[in-house]
Amino acid sequence: MRELTYAQAIQEALAQAMDADPAVFLMGEDIGVYGGAFQVTGDLVHRYGEDRVMDAPISELGQAGVAVGAALAGCKPVLEFQFSDFATLAMEQIVNQAAKLRFMLGGKVNVPLVMRFPAGSGTGAAAQHSQSLDAWLAHVPGLKVVQPSTPADVKGMLLAAIDDPDPVMVFEHKLLYKMKGDVPEEPYRIPIGKAHVARAGRDVTVVATSIMVHKSLEAAETLAAEGIDVEVIDLRTLRPIDTATIIESVKKTSRLACVYEGVKTLGIGAEIAARIAESEAFDYLDAPILRLGGAESPIPYNPELEKAAVPQVPGIVEGLRNLVKGRL
Repeated sequence: MRELTYAQAIQEALAQAMDADPAVFLMGEDIGVYGGAFQVTGDLVHRYGEDRVMDAPISELGQAGVAVGAALAGCKPVLEFQFSDFATLAMEQIVNQAAKLRFMLGGKVNVPLVMRFPAGSGTGAAAQHSQSLDAWLAHVPGLKVVQPSTPADVKGMLLAAIDDPDPVMVFEHKLLYKMKGDVPEEPYRIPIGKAHVARAGRDVTVVATSIMVHKSLEAAETLAAEGIDVEVIDLRTLRPIDTATIIESVKKTSRLACVYEGVKTLGIGAEIAARIAESEAFDYLDAPILRLGGAESPIPYNPELEKAAVPQVPGIVEGLRNLVKGRL
């Protein structure tokens, strides 16, 4: 099977969706001739023209409003934000319009739009261009929120998102864009709302999102040398959460850790911990649930402080080791 980067897999998914359905169009700042802030859309404007790959003015609120209106009119817009941080500028359209209109109109309309958010730290982009706001949007009924961690997953989940009748928020960690992996050439869909067991284990369950899946897998390999067998679940979808897969794993391992880049407080790990506490899996726990999340701080510009603000492999190793050995 051929290899693609994460960014190439996104571009291929967009092209295949546009080939299959003339209602699909792309919109965003600099996605045309420039090819996107992270060169994800590439040459798509030359292949599909400016009517379907539309450069937008610098108004995220306006872009989101156009996308909502187009979706209501029967189109399938895919809106790229340059950075996920800029979702804050479009909250009126995302939260009060896209998420709510199907409910407010008695299910008589759908809002089939996709918003793509380059997210996360690690690029030296500082506090206003490095946030992980996925949990913000996962709080909103009416939205679906996904965080693919591999090239194969991002292609399959993006195609599923474009097919979905509801608004889907796709968070793409910026450090993943150059990551390579095997990707099938034909179009395929990965179901939204289904987690993936990335590594089987017996001693502790790790539920991780986005780039933290890869850091958790690296930590698991380190701990394997110590005789600690880590199961890593790639959550993939933050809303709706695949609680059943997590429960099944926790009943096997009796320990749970949640690893995510967003701020620890009120992050996705808190929701997962609550669901396990409220489920039959609670009686299987042999230790407190561990959350490893971002610091109570904006993302710093200084490279060393930037690393310290989010979980890194050594900290994940230490946390899991202490969890398994009863040191929490």
